[in-house]
Amino acid sequence: MQRRSSYLFLLPAALIVSVALFYPIYSGLRLSLFDWNLREFTKAPVFVGLQNFKELLGDANFRISVRVTLVFTASVVCAEMLLGTLFALLLEQRLAGLRFFRTLFVLPIMIAPVVVGIVWKFMYNTSYGAINYLVGLVGIKPIEWLADPSIALVAVIISDIWQWTPFVFLLVLAGLQGIPKELTEASVVDGASYLQNLIHIKLPAIAQVLGVTAILRLIDAFRSLEAIYNLTYGGPGVSTEVLSLHLYKTAFADSRLGLSSAIAVVLMILIGLLSIPIMWRDVGRERR
Repeated sequence: MQRRSSYLFLLPAALIVSVALFYPIYSGLRLSLFDWNLREFTKAPVFVGLQNFKELLGDANFRISVRVTLVFTASVVCAEMLLGTLFALLLEQRLAGLRFFRTLFVLPIMIAPVVVGIVWKFMYNTSYGAINYLVGLVGIKPIEWLADPSIALVAVIISDIWQWTPFVFLLVLAGLQGIPKELTEASVVDGASYLQNLIHIKLPAIAQVLGVTAILRLIDAFRSLEAIYNLTYGGPGVSTEVLSLHLYKTAFADSRLGLSSAIAVVLMILIGLLSIPIMWRDVGRERR
């Protein structure tokens, strides 16, 4: 009886969360089956079935945006996880002056992505940008960071790594500080080296933290829009046009809400397919 009453108390909150979660998904799926142009908003949406998805498969720009998104996401998530974990391991010790450095290190995640895009656009400027100034100190000619299709995506990736590595650092550092000191101290007494301590105690202990952090960054990287919008607007050409930016252009530049909803569905499926293996691994670890 007590168990049933607890479920009844949870039911209102569960219903509200379910509606808030699933209704937008349902609306997006439904709209992806219609042709609806904002420029003709007085006309009712026309049901076209899977025609929007067929159009996407035949769209070269859409295929390029998928490739750019996958390259961008894989690059930033791998780099941020590696650098964030490395910095957390370096700064986990309680040494004098490190508190100030930790605070300084996390400042980038407090800056709005829109501002990050604008700031890095100035830094990448060929004529007066700080990066080309530093490159010039070693005798290298100014680089067209945002105008060269071969390196524009690299420039966007660097700005994202700069902003979101501190996020990984904070979560991993919290996980490391949650490891009981008795474990690491006992391993040192038994003669374990730092590398052995890291491989056999620290990394297994924070494996779930690393998994959750990777999923959060994966989802957020797929949704990256503001910084890229201000840095390159997907250019030059479509060399930095990620799916979220392609979706934005389709919805608000081309005014095709049905087609943009189909892109959103594809984006949601991609995030799910890439997130499930990490989540499945963490669930399996919990059961063991």
